[in-house]
Amino acid sequence: MNFWQNFKRDFLVKFWAPIPAVIALGILSAYYFGITGTYWAVTGEFTRWGGHILEAFGVDLSTWGYYKIMNMDGNIFTRIDGVMIIGMFAGCIAAAFWGNNVKLRMPVSSTRVYQALIGGIIAGFGARLGMGCNLASFFTGIPQFSFHAWMFTLAMILGVYLGAKFSLLPFFQSKIKLKKVSCSKELHTDKKRVNNLFKLGSIVFIAVLLWAVYLIFVQGSTKLGMAMLFGSAFGLAIAKAQICFTSAFRDIFTTGRSQMAKAIVIGMAVATIGVFSYITMGQPAKIMWAGPNAIIGGVLFGFGIVLAGGCECGWMYRAVEGQVHFWIVGIGNVIGSTLLAFVWDDLSLQLATSWPKINLLESFGNYGGLFLNYGLLVLLFILILVLEKRYLNKSINR
Repeated sequence: MNFWQNFKRDFLVKFWAPIPAVIALGILSAYYFGITGTYWAVTGEFTRWGGHILEAFGVDLSTWGYYKIMNMDGNIFTRIDGVMIIGMFAGCIAAAFWGNNVKLRMPVSSTRVYQALIGGIIAGFGARLGMGCNLASFFTGIPQFSFHAWMFTLAMILGVYLGAKFSLLPFFQSKIKLKKVSCSKELHTDKKRVNNLFKLGSIVFIAVLLWAVYLIFVQGSTKLGMAMLFGSAFGLAIAKAQICFTSAFRDIFTTGRSQMAKAIVIGMAVATIGVFSYITMGQPAKIMWAGPNAIIGGVLFGFGIVLAGGCECGWMYRAVEGQVHFWIVGIGNVIGSTLLAFVWDDLSLQLATSWPKINLLESFGNYGGLFLNYGLLVLLFILILVLEKRYLNKSINR
């Protein structure tokens, strides 16, 4: 009994250390690629959601070039990305309920509502222009040896810097005034509520596991079942460790903290060798156009996630915790992704499709591309250290 209580407290109730969780995500994402044939990504499916909504209102998408690329076949329950995202939400819900971290929280001001919506739209538009968000064009895109992901990443860091500077303007600062109190208040915990939430979280987690088993052994859809299992693991990890790619890079420019950004680079280094192994065994890599779309999309995405206050992963687990602000961010992401699909045919030739898809393994040979990718990861790690030191030096001299 003591073993169960200790396990429950340390692994289900408490938050996890973020750095080991990010490294674990790198390992999981490599296996996910090998088993399902695709990478861990979310905004592509959000774009399909927007397309289905348009179709429900009678819009004909048959001539939209972007939806031909995205493949609108099936629905959220029959596509690998869709089932994986269901698993992610289930993992996030289980994590929030287990940790008693669920409470309806409204935006503190109308300014925050506009930030959430506009930032979400900009981020969604930028992500799909760059053919991926902080996942497909960064965390899981770089281990795919796609040069477009490196272009997107550097542009994203610039966008995060610009977004951080913009968000620090007086207009965006909270107008809430702190009040002095004469004494502290004792915090009361409703043990019955805590126990009920824990049971609900367990029910959700068990349900998604049973769903995955059904998909694999009853329907015979092994890839869908595995996508459900990996999705629940992704969701559980980002929620329990409170992993947010937005804060990882924004904090370098606002507080000088770089632990999460460095952990993300280590996670990508771990994922790289795993993905490389699957590619050399015949699994095709996911390579996208290395054109201006990656740079423009990266800047817009980086700016948008900081303005909104959360990236595509961050808003998902915060939304299920009851933070209404991030419901709005999610809606903005879907709107922005759909807007990009609407204008894609006017932009694609100049910004994307006329530019090459650069696979580092094909351009420099298998091991040349592998070593180059690791060399670039080392340079990215050094860049993070330089930015951290630069902030700390400026803080000392103030």
